[in-house]
Amino acid sequence: MLRRARPRPALAALAITALAGAGAACSSPQASLSPSPAVTAAASPAPAAAIETTTTTAAPRRTTTAAAPTSASSPPPTATSAGPRASDFNATVAAVTAADLGASWRPGCPVGPEELRLVRLSVWGFDNQPHAGAIVVHRDVTDAVITAFHRLYDGRFPIRRMEPIDAFGGDDPASMAADNTSGFNCRNAVADGPPRWSVHASGKAIDVNPVENPYIEGGVVQPPAGAAYVSRSEYRPGMAVDGGQLTAAFAAVGWSWGGDWAATPDYQHFSATGG
Repeated sequence: MLRRARPRPALAALAITALAGAGAACSSPQASLSPSPAVTAAASPAPAAAIETTTTTAAPRRTTTAAAPTSASSPPPTATSAGPRASDFNATVAAVTAADLGASWRPGCPVGPEELRLVRLSVWGFDNQPHAGAIVVHRDVTDAVITAFHRLYDGRFPIRRMEPIDAFGGDDPASMAADNTSGFNCRNAVADGPPRWSVHASGKAIDVNPVENPYIEGGVVQPPAGAAYVSRSEYRPGMAVDGGQLTAAFAAVGWSWGGDWAATPDYQHFSATGG
């Protein structure tokens, strides 16, 4: 069983950006995956030639920022969407280069930049407003990723933050501490035996809301703020639970959940390979 790695020192985390204004779209990819402090995850467009596919409906409606975590109880999760309302979800897929990937990729990784894609898509925030997210995944799983997050968006499942892990210098603990939902990162897994690549290093795994969905190994909780969510008996917004919206969305596209790992549950982890 592949498990999480313990990667490099952290950079300062950057917040994902809300969509700008009524009718604003999150469909414009950027040339660099690491936004500057003044530029958010969906603000800087890349050359148009980088876009290879687009799935678009109406754009999210207004601009705002994500709210802080809440400990309040919420209704039990469901595996269904919120209802038949018209969706304003949209997504785009763009090619990336080694320069775009920054610290998250290096020569010798199991996949090259040409096999990876930047997916920009709508996410629903903890503030009950639409936001623009960005994530890097393998080109073979872009459709599954868009489908899963479309379902989550329509069901108003909250995502705290979503930007490529290069914004954190490729540092997984820093990304987790920021409650960042991330995909590709060229790093090793924590496993018995010789070092081996994490499924994240192939771009076929995603960690969702790491604070609300911590990784627990040998009594150690990652990230530390996830200690408040070790007990899974009371459902709170953003949690992955058996039969809930998050697990159902990924199960519907054939992905496995790390929360099923009895010895070392990784509640944030979803993968196309089961690792």
